[in-house]
Amino acid sequence: MRNKIEIVFLLLALIGEIMGTIGGFGSSVFFVPAANYYFDFHAVLGITAVFHVASNMSKIFLFKKGLDKTLIIYLGIPAVLFVIIGGVLSRFINVIYLEIALGVFLILLSSTFLLFKQLKVSKGKLPAMVGGTLSGFIAGVLGTGGAIRGLTMAAFNLEKSVFVATSAVIDLGVDFSRTIVYLYNGYVKTELLIYIPFLIIIAIVGSWLGKKILNYIPQNLFKRLSLLLILVIGILTLFNAVG
Repeated sequence: MRNKIEIVFLLLALIGEIMGTIGGFGSSVFFVPAANYYFDFHAVLGITAVFHVASNMSKIFLFKKGLDKTLIIYLGIPAVLFVIIGGVLSRFINVIYLEIALGVFLILLSSTFLLFKQLKVSKGKLPAMVGGTLSGFIAGVLGTGGAIRGLTMAAFNLEKSVFVATSAVIDLGVDFSRTIVYLYNGYVKTELLIYIPFLIIIAIVGSWLGKKILNYIPQNLFKRLSLLLILVIGILTLFNAVG
């Protein structure tokens, strides 16, 4: 791999980290499509999981005052359990059909909440568990489930610091679990290890820059911004799957 390609990849990782922090749902939804241009699918799963561990630890430190313990339990535990299942099944599932379903789902749900601004979902146990289950399983199979978790939390109309901090704690559990599975599957390849120190620095710097930008975004705009980013992710996911 040439130095130019390496630099572009790292710059894309930084942009993805900043955008993921601003959107509140993590960088993997941006990082995975970028990494797919440079690495094979299973290598992308491995490097994304390792990168995200550093990313979420940075966010937890920066946004620690906003943690919602109830959501961590009812959204986080199903996410951690099902990311393990998804990670194990990632070796056998045809991801194209799952990507199509995910793209359509994100487009429909984000559009609904954007069109009907007053619509929100009560922060109950069942919606949180469903969101956690879906986001965890898809993260295990595709490498990114943050958009579904973000959609769930946007539906709850959470304050932005609560959104980012709680999402990061849940994501950390998800990433730690799937990293173990991916290591066992052989997805974290030796030739990728050179990127890890750079990606750790990018995770810290990107989270910090994202928080600085987020300070200037009012709460009412934050939810719409998150939903718009999820809509774009849904469109790109669908386009990538059928293109």
